[in-house]
Amino acid sequence: MIHKKRIKGYVFDTIGENFETFYKEHLPFELTGAQKKVIKEIRGDLGSGAQMNRLLQGDVGSGKTIVALMSMLIALDNGFQACLMAPTEILSVQHYSGLIDLCKNLNTSIELLTGSTKASKRREIHEKLENGELDILIGTHALLEDKVKFKNLGLAIIDEQHRFGVEQRSKLWKKNELPSHILVMTATPIPRTLAMSLYGDLDVSVIDELPPGRKSIKTVHRFDSNRLKVFRFIRDEIEKGRQIYIVYPLIQESESMDYKDLMDGYESIAREFPMPKYQISIVHGQMKPADKNYEMDRFINGDTQIMVATTVIEVGVNVPNASVMIIESAERFGLSQLHQLRGRVGRGAEQSYCILMSGHKLSEDSKTRLQTMVSTNDGFELAEVDLKLRGPGDLMGTQQSGVLNLKIADIVKDNQILKAARDYAKKLLSDDPNLEKPEHKMVKYTYQQVAKHKNIWNYIS
Repeated sequence: MIHKKRIKGYVFDTIGENFETFYKEHLPFELTGAQKKVIKEIRGDLGSGAQMNRLLQGDVGSGKTIVALMSMLIALDNGFQACLMAPTEILSVQHYSGLIDLCKNLNTSIELLTGSTKASKRREIHEKLENGELDILIGTHALLEDKVKFKNLGLAIIDEQHRFGVEQRSKLWKKNELPSHILVMTATPIPRTLAMSLYGDLDVSVIDELPPGRKSIKTVHRFDSNRLKVFRFIRDEIEKGRQIYIVYPLIQESESMDYKDLMDGYESIAREFPMPKYQISIVHGQMKPADKNYEMDRFINGDTQIMVATTVIEVGVNVPNASVMIIESAERFGLSQLHQLRGRVGRGAEQSYCILMSGHKLSEDSKTRLQTMVSTNDGFELAEVDLKLRGPGDLMGTQQSGVLNLKIADIVKDNQILKAARDYAKKLLSDDPNLEKPEHKMVKYTYQQVAKHKNIWNYIS
């Protein structure tokens, strides 16, 4: 029987020059108490001799990236390589730029690998990775390809882990002799992750403190019939020098759904905000990376006031001057996505707003989601509502949501009972790891029946 304690990991017992130099001389701001606590927890894991399998939950803008970098520097100080995997090219490019900037005074080599990396550059990265010249590799799922071989991968960080399938993430385990330490980061715990944390397969760290000076984002729900008032509000914000996101769920009109699609939306926004007074960027997933980056840069540099986009901007765009996020057909998005999109604003010192637009016909679930978004900015609260609406998925398989097969317990309401059951199971396994004692015969039999037809995916965060 597999037990968590028996998954061996590399021991990182040195806090060396990279970490110390960065912490003492190059840290761009004072760490919050929550960040310090989380780094301490990670350091404890990395030195324990067991594989770290930790979830780092922190709202958008809470400073997860600095924690990720400092964890990677510990790996480097112990003679290992590290990688950071992000779900979109936009996000991986942003991580790369941010880390290059943070590490400019350190003697570290960092490269970026995505689907659009040229073949010659790709070959160079592969070579440097295998001979150990490359310290940190950042990229998309391109990191999972068999051709990508590390000399000694010690730490793999996965950002927005719910965007990768469980089987995809398991490939990272096979990149080294012992499985690398795993740190997964998310701005909203998804039901599967939340359920797993109750079951004790993931250690959870929380950054529950925003950097000083951040204002809470105001969220409102408006029906399509209020659109003219919303346009007036956009004009007022642009007059103040602010920028606006408008996000659509679809790229092309779907015959079966009468949701506003992106191109239709872009045309109506362009009529309402005509050139040359207003400039508009448009970004969607079907654009070539170069065109997407060009439009992104125009918005980031303040050359355009409005960004019309699909959820391609859900993660990875950091524009402190953008103060309004308008989400069209908001009833079509899940809570996790809505929360992520809202997190694109509120990154500067100004008051920011999130406006959820919808039609009047709403299902009960949609109403609950929109009301929850309006009432709270708390990621954990949102995750709990999401859990009630969606169910936590199949914990030992690859399904990511749906009803968990518990005969009696409700995973949200019975949180305390489940925690007690988990603690009892842990105690039982520490006393009898292979369930060999006669009194544990039924427990062993039940486990074998449950596990019979499953790969044990639940060890892969």
